[in-house]
Amino acid sequence: MTELNNSEHVNIDGLAANAILLLKKLISTPSLSKEEEETAEIIENFLESKGVATYSYMNNIYARNKYYDESKPTILLNSHHDTVRPNKAYTLDPFTPIEKDGKLYGLGSNDAGGCLVALIATFIHFYNQQDLKYNLIIAATAEEEISGHNGIEILLPRLPKIDFGIVGEPTLLNMAIAEKGLLVLDCTSHGRAGHAAREEGDNAIYKAVKDIQWFMSYRYDRVSDLLGPMKMSVTIINAGSQHNVVPHECRFTVDVRVNELYTFEEVLGIIRENVTCDVQPRSSRLRSTSIPISHPLIQAGIALGRSYYGSPTTSDKALMNFPTLKMGPGDSARSHTANEFIYVDEIRSGIEMYIRLIEELVTSYQLPVAGD
Repeated sequence: MTELNNSEHVNIDGLAANAILLLKKLISTPSLSKEEEETAEIIENFLESKGVATYSYMNNIYARNKYYDESKPTILLNSHHDTVRPNKAYTLDPFTPIEKDGKLYGLGSNDAGGCLVALIATFIHFYNQQDLKYNLIIAATAEEEISGHNGIEILLPRLPKIDFGIVGEPTLLNMAIAEKGLLVLDCTSHGRAGHAAREEGDNAIYKAVKDIQWFMSYRYDRVSDLLGPMKMSVTIINAGSQHNVVPHECRFTVDVRVNELYTFEEVLGIIRENVTCDVQPRSSRLRSTSIPISHPLIQAGIALGRSYYGSPTTSDKALMNFPTLKMGPGDSARSHTANEFIYVDEIRSGIEMYIRLIEELVTSYQLPVAGD
């Protein structure tokens, strides 16, 4: 791993200590999706306490480096400050940050608080530098956990032109250069109501079962080198009103993870050719995305010993129309679990790796601009 070019000016321990204090404040403050006002204020106050001029829109906080120059390429550093609801199996208070045995426990510590505070620390490190070859924009955004419209999606049109970005999500500091798209389908099987004691009606559940079996067994031909095969999972089912009435309708939901070798339109066409139920997609926003291995950002990561892979989960990366790397401290396997935690050392390592990555990028590679 290469050394930081300006290592004599980098106080990683100080940056990490401040980042951990910020994360503890965020854990202590509930920030469920659509309810992030208080954590937005905490992040804004923290940045301003470091001399950073901030901007806000709804529950999104953003800032650009002090010597922003429109003639230079711009890198977006982004992560989210909303959380899911606490897992019911929690034995600890999800809103009390507990540091024990090298771990920091609390809701949002791993997903994606550790990534967010590490990116904020990285931004602060570079904020006052006058001779940067690039601009940096930090964006702490809302509604990621529900793929909401009032997070990064509503903020992007209000930001300056972005050339490429880093999205902070827990990846064990390896590089998620591609991720599957998410297509959520609401399916309805139609029958005819009747009395269960007589040979009446047309049971919608039986029709749904046949289609559900197809969703279970069908295999798509195209398998991605990075993302593997497509995956479809029936996750919700609802039918019937009482025990003695044949249901006239059965509704079920299908979670479809789409690799980069299929468009949503192709997938919908295949499904509708093979099932009898009515199929309605909720949204076509969260499409599969990837950044080329040849991109200087990825080459810089490889030079620093980082491996790369395709991620089965979606993130706000799906809503960005420029090349984006998903990378951060923590482990995706801990996300949304009871007694969520991140190792304190992971936060420090995350700050150091983000700084190293940006330093390696600008010293060893030609910075690309949007459209290159």
